[in-house]
Amino acid sequence: MTRRLFLKSAAALAGSMVAAPAIAQSLPQIRWRMTSSFPRNLDITYGAGERFCRAVAELTEGRFLIQQFSAGEIVGGLQALDAVQNATVEAAYTGLLFYVGKDPTFSLTAAAPFMMSPRAQNAWYYYGDGLAMTNEFLKKYNVVGYPCGNTGMQWGGWFKKEIRSVDDLRGLKMRIAGLAGTIAARVGVVPQQIAPGDIYPALERGTIDAVEYIGPYDDEKLGFQKVTQRYYSPGWQEGGTIFHTIFNQAKFAELPPLYRKAIEVAAQATTLDMLAHYDMKNPEALMRLASAGVTISIFPNDVLTRLYEESEAYYKGIVGTSPDFAAIFNSQREFMKKSNTYQRLADFQYDMMMYRFRP
Repeated sequence: MTRRLFLKSAAALAGSMVAAPAIAQSLPQIRWRMTSSFPRNLDITYGAGERFCRAVAELTEGRFLIQQFSAGEIVGGLQALDAVQNATVEAAYTGLLFYVGKDPTFSLTAAAPFMMSPRAQNAWYYYGDGLAMTNEFLKKYNVVGYPCGNTGMQWGGWFKKEIRSVDDLRGLKMRIAGLAGTIAARVGVVPQQIAPGDIYPALERGTIDAVEYIGPYDDEKLGFQKVTQRYYSPGWQEGGTIFHTIFNQAKFAELPPLYRKAIEVAAQATTLDMLAHYDMKNPEALMRLASAGVTISIFPNDVLTRLYEESEAYYKGIVGTSPDFAAIFNSQREFMKKSNTYQRLADFQYDMMMYRFRP
């Protein structure tokens, strides 16, 4: 999506905002810093934060400027939430699933094993009380958050050996983010939480045996195919991953209402843009990887079945002990019942029809 079209889309969403000429005359000049969990070479994920900042500036006629810094420039990629909580920076661009060590509920706000697809996530966030529920949870961490990007379905990962059964997962040291690491550990994987910019060195040195990140475009950019050429689908761990812009709660409350609206509008436009960008780039990257000799495989059914069973057992246990997790999980599951029934009779049937006619 071009910059002009992106900003046009953002502006179209801002129908409730005041006329642009009035902005510069009455509102303050504000400059914020935003740390990112991603390195600059990941042009879609880091670039999404840049697009968000540009859209906010455009919608406020340059009165509200947010400058993004890559992972490591201010704080490490996995310290973004802490930096916003403590007001080291006013904002961060991050994946909330990185912080499941603080509370597993964070995973539900971004992506969790065998849960929602990107379309379901958008519907739940914008029309199913998902945004309000997420921000009620985030209050405990002194932040306000908005969905600001969606990767689409992620891939299952890169492995140095063939995965034929659950036994092949036992003992594997794997970079795997969010709640998926907890589930993978239940089948014998040794999960590693590693920031995006640090994954390739760990894989190259043999510190880890396997890695899941996002999908073909970013994985190719990070160079995983140089170390191992076994690539697996589907991404059972993240059917669609929402990234967020998060803001220090006190700083956010000080903003004029129009600036808060600009954040909301720019974040929603960025979510649409990122998904479209990945849908364009991932197929091209996958073809390049295949041409370079990468073996593309589907996880065996017994592996997926075991991971699903372990996920369900985990969910059953934590729902009974964590009110925060239970509230969001139950809301998402209730939504999924209706959404999955409809999609099974609508989009799924259309896809199957098209695969039959155009295999």
